[in-house]
Amino acid sequence: MLSVRMQRDQGLAPLVLLLLVGGYFVSGTESSDYSETEVLPDSFPSAPAEPLPEFLLEPEDAFIVKNRPVQLRCRASPATQIYFKCNGEWVNQNDHVTRESLDQITGLVVREVDISVSRTQVEELFGLEDYWCQCVAWSSAGTTKSNRAYVRIAYLRKNFEQEPLGREVRLEQEVLLQCRPPEGMPAAEVDWLKNEDVIDPSQDSNFLITIDHDLIIKQARLSDTANYTCVARNVVAKRRSSTATLIVYVSGGWSSWTEWSECNARCGRGWQRRTRSCTNPAPLNGGAFCEGPPFQRVTCTTLCPALAPGMGVAVYAGLVGALLLCVILVLCVGVLAYRRRCRHLHGDITDSSSALTAAFHPGNYKPPRQDNPHPLHPSAPPDLTATAGAFRGPLFSLQQGVNDSPHKIPMTTSPLLDPLPSLKIKVYNSSTLSSLELPADICSDGEILSLKSVGTVGRERDYHSHTLSREPGLSTSATLGNLGGRLTIPNTGVSLLVPPGTIPQGKFYEMYLIINKWDKTTLPSEGSQTVLSPVVSCGPSGMLLNRPVVLTLPHCAQLDTPTPDWTLTLKTQTHQGAWEEVLTVGEETLSSPCYLQLEEECCHVLMEQLGTYGLVGQSCPPQPACKRLQLALFAPRAPCLSLDYSLRIYCIHDTPHALKEVLDLERSLGGVLLEDPKPLFFKDSYHNLRLSIHDIPHTHWRSKLLAKYQEIPFYHIWSGSQRPLHCTFSLERGSLAVSQLTCKICVRQVEGEGQIFQLHTDIQETLPPHSPLPSGGTCLPSSQVGPYAFRLPDSIRQKICASLDAPSARGCDWRLLARSLGFDRYLNYFATKPSPTGVLLDLWEACHQADADLVSLATALEEMGKSEVLVVMTTDGDC
Repeated sequence: MLSVRMQRDQGLAPLVLLLLVGGYFVSGTESSDYSETEVLPDSFPSAPAEPLPEFLLEPEDAFIVKNRPVQLRCRASPATQIYFKCNGEWVNQNDHVTRESLDQITGLVVREVDISVSRTQVEELFGLEDYWCQCVAWSSAGTTKSNRAYVRIAYLRKNFEQEPLGREVRLEQEVLLQCRPPEGMPAAEVDWLKNEDVIDPSQDSNFLITIDHDLIIKQARLSDTANYTCVARNVVAKRRSSTATLIVYVSGGWSSWTEWSECNARCGRGWQRRTRSCTNPAPLNGGAFCEGPPFQRVTCTTLCPALAPGMGVAVYAGLVGALLLCVILVLCVGVLAYRRRCRHLHGDITDSSSALTAAFHPGNYKPPRQDNPHPLHPSAPPDLTATAGAFRGPLFSLQQGVNDSPHKIPMTTSPLLDPLPSLKIKVYNSSTLSSLELPADICSDGEILSLKSVGTVGRERDYHSHTLSREPGLSTSATLGNLGGRLTIPNTGVSLLVPPGTIPQGKFYEMYLIINKWDKTTLPSEGSQTVLSPVVSCGPSGMLLNRPVVLTLPHCAQLDTPTPDWTLTLKTQTHQGAWEEVLTVGEETLSSPCYLQLEEECCHVLMEQLGTYGLVGQSCPPQPACKRLQLALFAPRAPCLSLDYSLRIYCIHDTPHALKEVLDLERSLGGVLLEDPKPLFFKDSYHNLRLSIHDIPHTHWRSKLLAKYQEIPFYHIWSGSQRPLHCTFSLERGSLAVSQLTCKICVRQVEGEGQIFQLHTDIQETLPPHSPLPSGGTCLPSSQVGPYAFRLPDSIRQKICASLDAPSARGCDWRLLARSLGFDRYLNYFATKPSPTGVLLDLWEACHQADADLVSLATALEEMGKSEVLVVMTTDGDC
């Protein structure tokens, strides 16, 4: 009897086929259903035992790339049958490709089978488990199953989970650049590129790539300044991250101090100086400049050589004799000059009372005539009052005596009884000069300098003016006398106010005002200081002034913070070219030669010595100071006939002069301003200014710039030593037919504020020149001479001074006026002047040159209770 044991897969309906193989038979089906049946012998002799199948090759995991199917293969020995089962179901027999061979060593049968798995089969699988296949082999001893092989669809997402970010690090600092590759199947492998070269940590031990794909630079070197890119790849695709720019900077270090210089005084007290340079090391790649001063100065004393016996007495006797001789000579010259003046009439030029109130009267106003009660006859001098009063507007009258009528020219037995054949007075508009032609005998007077001789005298007194460049748009000049005037350089915010009485009576000077070009002057800043205003020269230097003049300078310091962030210093340049401190705002003393009135966008300097001046500043710890900058975007003038196109962005001081300078430069280069300049606050934080361009329509345009952004080093902007600073973005269009350009330009200080230009322009469309009016209002005339230069008539000024100059027990004097006008930061300066009120009114004139707001002055006087002065202003000035 045969005992049969059958194993059958659940749900199979086999069609049994008997195959006698050494006492065994296998039942099977023509379908994909298989069962294993063992015939156990009862009375037959046993055959030799056959081992279980052993897999020589098992199926491996595979990935379907795009739509290409994968092949799974297995090999077993000994094997009478071998088939694949996928996801628990037998693969159809027709889908197998079977090969059979005989092992030459063991003599056992070796069977190998292949199947193909398509993308459709994998996608049709429902459930949480991945698609898998397994190989099953039979022998007379039983069955053996292989490991499972999983089949998955390969992919690689486009976006990185984390991209590396650009950084600025100091030398020898550890750097971590992070990268998380996109999700993919199989998981992506990661490489790092340095300037497109693959980083191999085995070749450079300073690099380390972690298991999380981060790049670590153990100690940053200058050579590590580069563009770094993370690259992810698998069997499907390769992805590149955005490029991260790593900048390794070096902060500056001071060199050793030099030896102290020799004492600059051969006898007595002097100075010694030593210096150091910021070269150990020098700042690189935007590194911080050295802190502290580059020089030190100490006092020194040099012993004077001893005099020989008896020589000291002789020296002192000689000095006393020379002094007495000088006194005698001065007395003689004074006597001669006095006797000469007695022989001639003093032709002083002063303004009449009609001129003082001209600002309050219509242009056709005439002073009233005075009827002469006496008939004219040859023996009586004629009354020239009518002639003197016949001129319209502000006129000049000749005065001889203090007690004479202001509208009359007193007559004496002097030669002036004769007619005045060549005396002419010309009055021009306020935007032109006033000139005076005098007869030959009056011009010979040494006290009165005609216009023809003013230039010579001015050049003799100011040899320094020969070295100054008077370029159009950067300078102005006018001939001024005792009546004063105002010099203004249009569209720059720079002006010089010369109050009445500043120039001695009878003297005339050709005065000038010049903005020094940056490439032709030494800047006043040193160390951590920054230039805040244009460098301005006014002259003639060495000129004798009876009262202070007011120099107005625009500045770019941001002052609207609750705490003081700036230490502001006014500097002047000596004839040798060196810069010296005049005063530091807030540290004035009685010996300070100037007073500085600080406003939001400009400053007004009261000074009694003409020369070259500039305003500098530095941060006042602990807060960093902030400069006001302007960003101006320029492009070539349309139409553009080339495929190349460039956009230029200037970073300049937020002053009218700086903008005017760039507009003139671009006008000469054929550039146009695309839109109004944008403001930018630039902090003293040692961070660079970064400029980048975005959203370029790549179908029609491409950028020639390989890097993602450009930078202007911090020190170039903060020092103000390089002008004008700009960056250029070079673009190229696909064809000449492309005319529309749309892009975005971002400008920001690293870890600071920024601005964005949204550009949409037609490069072929000719636009009118875009020239914004500088801040400060309308364009004022370049020079104003005499009463036209002042809003407040001299008669009213004198009455205000008479009312407020004298100290008041109630404090209702010039000090209260200074507080009302906001000029009370250092009252001691005004207290040292003969007329403190007059100097305050001069400063008020300078501060209100654009609006000339008399209401503010009247309000201040009203608050002080000076009603009598208001009556005077109403009566005399028609306020």
